[in-house]
Amino acid sequence: MSELREKLKMNMELRGYSPGTIKAYTNHVSNFAKFCNNSPKFLGEKEILEYLHYCIMKKKLSECSVNYINSSLKFFYTKILNRHWNMDRITRLKEPKKLPSILSREEIKSIFDVTENLKHKAILMTVYSAGLRVSEVCNLKIKDIDSKNMQILIRQGKGKKDRYSLLSKVNLEVLREYWKRYHPTEYLFSGSGGTGSISHRSVQRMLERSIKKTGITKKSSVHTLRHSFATHLLEDGTDICYIQRLLGHAQITTTTVYLHLRRMDLLNIKSPLDTLLDKKDEQDD
Repeated sequence: MSELREKLKMNMELRGYSPGTIKAYTNHVSNFAKFCNNSPKFLGEKEILEYLHYCIMKKKLSECSVNYINSSLKFFYTKILNRHWNMDRITRLKEPKKLPSILSREEIKSIFDVTENLKHKAILMTVYSAGLRVSEVCNLKIKDIDSKNMQILIRQGKGKKDRYSLLSKVNLEVLREYWKRYHPTEYLFSGSGGTGSISHRSVQRMLERSIKKTGITKKSSVHTLRHSFATHLLEDGTDICYIQRLLGHAQITTTTVYLHLRRMDLLNIKSPLDTLLDKKDEQDD
């Protein structure tokens, strides 16, 4: 498997896949080989179907996880072993369409209020105020903060695309205070050793601690702050096309999910039942 592993790694690197995706694909192919106790080159459709069925029924993996394994094995067999992949037989699972969790403005404020550590507050505020992914806030460099034009440059975000997002006045004040105290050199938010960027997990943990202090019971992650950013902009009347650009979505259909998250009371939309009964009450009077 070691020779095939290196071939898979090199092939994905040549195609520009991220290190995280390369590691995940390699692990999934390796786990498949371990399950069958044989090299993947000696295995075929029958074993693939048995393994995917095992992942669904025994491991109880989510539809998304099983489909990711499916994609990993498909890439390996079609690109590395040059085998035919029968998509009619090796089908993908239909994934449930769930609305993302969001936090209210009051809940967001309560998170900032209980976050006493200045660095932690600066990180969480930057995520929310600019709608960043956790990887994007971790990779920010000092030179990416453009205070003159009040914008943040996100370099090589998802899809390896650069984009600009908002730099809020409040966030800039907190970042300046943070810079005076911590004096970062290259990365805006460095790791514990002082060099290199802060880890994704560290950012997630600081949010978890703050949420615990607030008593918020909603299932939330750093990405929830990004969802909340988009939803709150939409509620304030921001054009969805601008939100798409700020978030770095390639397709507008990805952004339209936030239309379902807006608070109905802010839209002044009335249920037809209320309209019907209001008219009836007027007639009775």
